[in-house]
Amino acid sequence: MTHSVLLAEDDRPIRTALERALTLEGYRVTAVADGIQALAAAHRERPDVILLDVMMPGIDGLQVCQVLRAEQDRTPILMLTARVETADRIAGLDAGADDYVVKPFEVEEVFARLRALLRRTTEGAAGAAAGGAPAAASGPGGEEAAGGYDVRAVDSGVVEAADLRIDGPSRRAWRGDRELELTRTEFELLELLARNAGIVLDHSTIYDRIWGYDFGPGSKNLAVYVGYLRRKVDVPGSRPLIHTVRGVGYVLRED
Repeated sequence: MTHSVLLAEDDRPIRTALERALTLEGYRVTAVADGIQALAAAHRERPDVILLDVMMPGIDGLQVCQVLRAEQDRTPILMLTARVETADRIAGLDAGADDYVVKPFEVEEVFARLRALLRRTTEGAAGAAAGGAPAAASGPGGEEAAGGYDVRAVDSGVVEAADLRIDGPSRRAWRGDRELELTRTEFELLELLARNAGIVLDHSTIYDRIWGYDFGPGSKNLAVYVGYLRRKVDVPGSRPLIHTVRGVGYVLRED
């Protein structure tokens, strides 16, 4: 199956090189040089995935992302950024991006992240068509996960852990009565942690399940997503649910 990619990058050498590499990899590529063209192409082409540079003249990549998400366009977006600070990465995630690559980058990393985004989109559509997400770590009768933590699979697609309720088919989540506004990656990360509540998931397992690719011990990708997810789930005044187990990974539990 040939996937279509919308590439928006104002640096001509980078744009040309990426367009050539993506075409050789088998993608159908629409390449544009600024944010205005990117929005027009997204509306016209309806690509399978968008590769979006942050720093572009006129409308920048963050604004393009915000406009598309405001229009309820859920096309996976991979951001290209020369900014390496955590706050800058968070800005991209807050705008609705699904993942990011920091310049300079290896083209193979771009390919890996695109494959992961497309795979998650395909699997998500298949799960919704089948009536729900895959079976949870616990059984449908409300069995306990490892560590004695109660995880309730209310039906084939809804999971409850602590005061979290996660609806897989509709991709919505609540903590208590408060609905959480989550990006695609944040939702999948929270769902993974909730389905395995009480179990410490190591970095490699999370990378494999969420991104389909292990970015190695030097990557801060996961830490950024966990930190941003905490800002939405563990708000001041609530009991923290997402915990770091140093040197191992992360776990969702009430302490």
